[in-house]
Amino acid sequence: MSGNSGAATDNPVEYIQHHLTNWCLGCDPETHKPASIVDFGVFFIDAFLWAALLAGLFAYVAWRLGRNLDPDKPTGLQNVAEMVVEFVNQQVKDIFPGYNPLIGPLAITIFIWVFLMNTMDLIPVDLIPWLSSLVGHHVFGADPHHVYMKVVPTTNLDTTFGLAISVFILILYYNIKVKGLFGYGKVFLTHPFGPWLAPVNVVMTLIEELAKPISLGLRLFGNMFAGELIFMLIALMPFWIQFIPGGGWAIFHILVITLQAFIFMLLTIVYLALAHEEHEEH
Repeated sequence: MSGNSGAATDNPVEYIQHHLTNWCLGCDPETHKPASIVDFGVFFIDAFLWAALLAGLFAYVAWRLGRNLDPDKPTGLQNVAEMVVEFVNQQVKDIFPGYNPLIGPLAITIFIWVFLMNTMDLIPVDLIPWLSSLVGHHVFGADPHHVYMKVVPTTNLDTTFGLAISVFILILYYNIKVKGLFGYGKVFLTHPFGPWLAPVNVVMTLIEELAKPISLGLRLFGNMFAGELIFMLIALMPFWIQFIPGGGWAIFHILVITLQAFIFMLLTIVYLALAHEEHEEH
């Protein structure tokens, strides 16, 4: 919700464009946009900053919680942590074949970190950009209209694809570790139609493998970007009626935030499970 609805409704297109613009290095100095969709020379400072801060917060709370575990008199936070750990471990047991000591901690880390990044979407859309403009103007002398700050890292493709590619690297690693390099190459030649259609198999399997990180990254980005955009549209309403649709959407969005973190975690477990299970089929 917005605390500056008057300014927002004067030029709604400019308002939305400003809120959808990242604080970045290497981007166009006029538009603050990358030169192309894929531009490895651009660094999105705000996405990295908030993702790193939330990761640090998660690590610090986990460290403090680990130092103060009390099985006899658990705190409320310890109870919540135990519920999350038990829930995630149950998903791993139900999906993942055998045992791998990395999968459980990885799944918990993905679920909590993505959840925290998604939760930033519940902060009023004008609050942190307004504070950033004040700091930029009074400390650095910047024009307030040219200070940009997006606070939801998962509404940036760099963040979601960074997570997805990290998972994909693990998928490749375990495919090669479990099957061997020759065995993994054999999958491309023989799956799904048998060795007589090897060229077709290579194309089909390559598409299947590449679809994993693409679907992971785009699904999370699309849902969170849409949610952020709806909050901006609500902020364009008169201030005195924002609370009704804004509050309703925020309550519903809590479900979206949690569900997207859960889906990303669940698909990670499934993909890594497939990297192990397929070894038995070939």
